[in-house]
Amino acid sequence: MSIRVLVVDDQAMVREGFAALLGAQDDIEVVGQAENGARAVEMARDHRPDVVLMDVRMPVMDGLEAARQILSGVPEDAQSTIHVLMLTTFDVDDYVYDALRLGASGFLLKDALAEDLVAAVRIVASGEALLAPSVTKRLIEQFAVAGAKPVLSKERLDGLTDRELEVMTLLGRGFSNQEIAAELFIAQQTVKTHVSKILAKLELRDRVQAVVLAYDTGLVQPGS
Repeated sequence: MSIRVLVVDDQAMVREGFAALLGAQDDIEVVGQAENGARAVEMARDHRPDVVLMDVRMPVMDGLEAARQILSGVPEDAQSTIHVLMLTTFDVDDYVYDALRLGASGFLLKDALAEDLVAAVRIVASGEALLAPSVTKRLIEQFAVAGAKPVLSKERLDGLTDRELEVMTLLGRGFSNQEIAAELFIAQQTVKTHVSKILAKLELRDRVQAVVLAYDTGLVQPGS
């Protein structure tokens, strides 16, 4: 089955360029284009895409509010199938961090290569979070600066075992499964098992939300 994508950007040339690129892929179908967040919310409700490619800065309604409404306001049976992939630049990192808190599945820089955009859509559609190791550590720390003080109690993490807490800490620092395995001297498959259990216990959608929770509880501090 094709991956159904909704492209949202207030610049027509950018929007149409992304749509043309994605629509040319055999496994991707562009089900609509929206010029602002308000229209995106309507179209997400009507077309129920697998992935919403969402710009951050737009008139009428910005991408952050649109993401909030899409991820919280769609019918319950559709929530698990709609993933929001934010498009951003380095000067709006704080907005992206807020989007990740709301449940967005990741972010992509607007000047990314064409093949990276296509790969990102496929990754997010598969249910994985898009936190590229090459940029995660730097960006996540920047995201956390504005809200460096914990906003949630560490009691939220009480159900984790000591090993799971170690894995959670490394997740929060932006480590990939391979890096976690090397750090803890365990197999990558074991890491995957730990990550799955952590997400299930904490009722998190993906590892992006795990990263956010690690900061929100103070488990990980900016610069650590």
